[in-house]
Order: sequence, then structure tokens, then C-alpha cells
Amino acid sequence: MRIAVIGFGAAAIGLLERLKDSNHELHVFEKSNDIYSSSISGVRSDGKLFVSNEMGGEIYIDPLLQRRFVDYYINFTEKREVETGFSFASEEYYRKFYEKGFLPISSQFFHIGTDQLKEVLYNIYNQFGKSRNIKFHFSTLITELKEVSDGVLVNGTEKFDMAVVAVGRSGHKLINALIMSSPQIVRNNTKVDLGIRYELPNHIVDDINREMYEFKVKYKSRTGYMVRTFCNNPSGFVVTENYDDFITVNGHAKMHLKSMNTNFAILVSLVLTEPFNDPIGYGSYVAKLSNLLAGEGKVILQTYSHFKESKRTKNLYRVQPTLEPDKYILGDINLAFPRRIIESIIDFIENLNTVIPGVANNDNLVYAPEIKFYSNRLNNQVSSRLKFIGDCSGATRSIIYATAHGYLMAEAIEANNFNVDI
Repeated sequence: MRIAVIGFGAAAIGLLERLKDSNHELHVFEKSNDIYSSSISGVRSDGKLFVSNEMGGEIYIDPLLQRRFVDYYINFTEKREVETGFSFASEEYYRKFYEKGFLPISSQFFHIGTDQLKEVLYNIYNQFGKSRNIKFHFSTLITELKEVSDGVLVNGTEKFDMAVVAVGRSGHKLINALIMSSPQIVRNNTKVDLGIRYELPNHIVDDINREMYEFKVKYKSRTGYMVRTFCNNPSGFVVTENYDDFITVNGHAKMHLKSMNTNFAILVSLVLTEPFNDPIGYGSYVAKLSNLLAGEGKVILQTYSHFKESKRTKNLYRVQPTLEPDKYILGDINLAFPRRIIESIIDFIENLNTVIPGVANNDNLVYAPEIKFYSNRLNNQVSSRLKFIGDCSGATRSIIYATAHGYLMAEAIEANNFNVDI
């Protein structure tokens, strides 16, 4: 078959790895100019890999397959140099959090680091480039996919036997266009996570960073919303993330260059009911409102005490931001976020402070917006010619799960099983 693969990220990597040197002709379309400028945000930023069945996606991925892809990425580094950790392997830590109302999430972590990821991605790309059946098309933005009687038209011109969409969360415009033309592909579209990126000095969280590198916990706040930590970065850096029409905040850590701060996301999970059907639109609206207040290309930065008191921050004190000065403005996040979201985050931080003293210090830093889009959960059984893999499908939300999802879809294609439910 002649197959169009839309986007080159984690999910596409899993698909290509299984189908390289097969009898299928694979054409990979990527909007970036080349591999160096590629916006493979899920893979390029931080490179945190984990093995767990408690997070990472809405489908089951065999832990052995997860570990296989962890090793796959690590093997593309020059020296196989990674930082590792086990979240809540210690019963003492587990009980400590559990007693305070938190639900600890167990997982095994492998951290490659942002500074090694360019090398990893380039090496993977080079390997695929040696396969006779894979052809890359950079600087190619796909805006339209249309099913016809004997295939799929890409951008209204070139026809393929099938198309596999692997555009990640940043490809929401294409996904929205496909949903508009074929609403039956949507299984579920009610969930979005709104929150902040929290930054504090390393010494406050040194013990837990040493114990497990990344801690992941959930907490049911007094508002009724579930709040969770995400993407902990010991000695890391806060960065911005560009979604084309709005800017969000994110975090990462490097293998060799270290800061004096730790940052992590605090996210409030919203599961809304009918007639709500546009979680990406809702999250985007909140992000754009925050950007409107911060100014073009910037996010809002506030101290925790001012965040609690709904006051604009005008000066910082002991904690200095790792985000570049031209990327933020001191302001008031309360002007952009719904009050129940703010109250949920404050409740989470105050309770976390009972387990880790100092987390609620007045001069710790709060950045916004941090938003995690779950994407609409799409149904891969609707069409045999158009398939969705990775984060854009709503089935995954991590590097390893997305890679494995692409691999499993490739196995289904090889087996000619187009009705597989993944």
C-alpha cells in the first residue's frame, strides 16, 4: 500500500519502526522545514520516558512493549546516559502522601534531557532515511484529508491508499477540520486540564527529587475537581510552548546544564457534560485570554502569595525565574482563570505543603497558562482508510504510549486488520 503519514513525532516513529523495510510505501509529511527545526514538541522537550499502567493514555500498553521503546530511544543517545527514578517505590513515601489525602502514582522514569534530544531525533531520522520505502516531505503543511472511493486525497491533489494522522496535540486545526466533515469519528470530547507551572528552589524538594526524580500525585480538592502534578523537572527550566495562535508555559530539564530551581505543572482536570463538546476550544480560549493580558508571545508570572490574594505581582523576592525575561510579564492570573480552577490549585498547594514544607512559600512562582489538551477521543473503527495515532487520537498523552500506539497500528496494518479497536 501507499500510505501517507501526517506528522513526524513519537507516534509516527513507532509506526515507521514497525513498517520500515516492509512492502508499504510510506510518505511522511512534516510542516517544519527540516529535522533540525521540527516541532516534535512531545519528543523534543525534556525527553521524559516512563513505564507505567497508571498514566500515559486511555489504552492498555504492555509494560514489556513500553520498556522496549524506552530502550529504543536511549539507544539513540551517544553514551546511553540517562537519569532514572521510581515514583513511590518507597512504602514510607507512599504512606506519607496517602495519609494526607493524595493518591500517589507509581511509575519508573528514564530522563534523557532536552540537550540530548536533538541528537536522538536526528539519529532516528537518519535511520529511517536509509529505508528504501520511507520518504520524508518537510515544509509540507497538510490542511485537508478527504476520503474517496479508492483512497485518501491529501491536500486535494495526491492520492494514497490510506492516511495515518500523527499530528499530536499541536495539530488540532487539522483534527478539528476532519471532525467537522466527519463528526462520527468522535467518541468522547469533554475533558481538558487547566493549570499552572509552579517553580520553587531545589532545596525545598531535594529529598523527594533524590528519592524518585519525578513525583506524580492526584488530589481531590474541596471544589470537587481532581488536581494532579505533571512533568516535574529537578534543577530544570521553565519554557514557553507555541501553539500557533496562542502561547502556553511548559518545563524541561537538561542532562548537563542545571538550574537552582525545580518546576512542575499543577493541573485541574475538567470533565464537562453536554452540550459542551469543544475542550480544545475552551482551553484555547483561556490561553488566549491569558496571552491578551500578558502581551504578544508572553505568559503571566505571579508570586504564590499574590496568586492566593488576587493581587498583581510587581516585584519578585528570593525565587528568581528560569524563564527568559522577555517571555513573561508580572501580572495577575486571576484575571484570566475561572475562580474554581484557582481555588482548586490553592487547595492542592496548601495540602501539599503539609507533606513537603516550603511548597507554599509566599515567593514561590506561578506561571500561566499551562494547559494539557486531551484531544477528542477518536474512533479508529469508523474508517479503514483514515487512522489516528498518538496524542491527536486522544488515546495517548506520553512519548512512550504514543510511540507504542503507532507501533500497534502498524501491526494492524501489516495484519490487514483495519477494524482493530486502538
